[in-house]
Amino acid sequence: MKIVVAIIKPFKLDEVRDALTTLGVHGMTVTEVKGYGRQKGHTEIYRGAEYAVSFLPKLKVEVAIAPDLVAATVDAIAAAARTGQIGDGKIFVSGLDQAVRIRTGERDLDAL
Repeated sequence: MKIVVAIIKPFKLDEVRDALTTLGVHGMTVTEVKGYGRQKGHTEIYRGAEYAVSFLPKLKVEVAIAPDLVAATVDAIAAAARTGQIGDGKIFVSGLDQAVRIRTGERDLDAL
């Protein structure tokens, strides 16, 4: 099993969810996070005063999937979240040793 973690722009969430649902990937966890990468934040003007915004709002999407869906899942997220502008985000894939569905006690792929 694998866990795919994607950091995306907030307004792209619906497109990412739709792309994953089309693939047959069900269930995801979404967390509001703040951070920066190469863009290193930006400056905004509020009531005439300019100030720096160091951490930009992003969404962290986590999906546990079967190993055979990794490439399709990564491609779907990348295509749905891409705007072509700096700050589109990143996708990380790592191993998942065990999963247990609490309600039924199902384990591993059956729990997904």
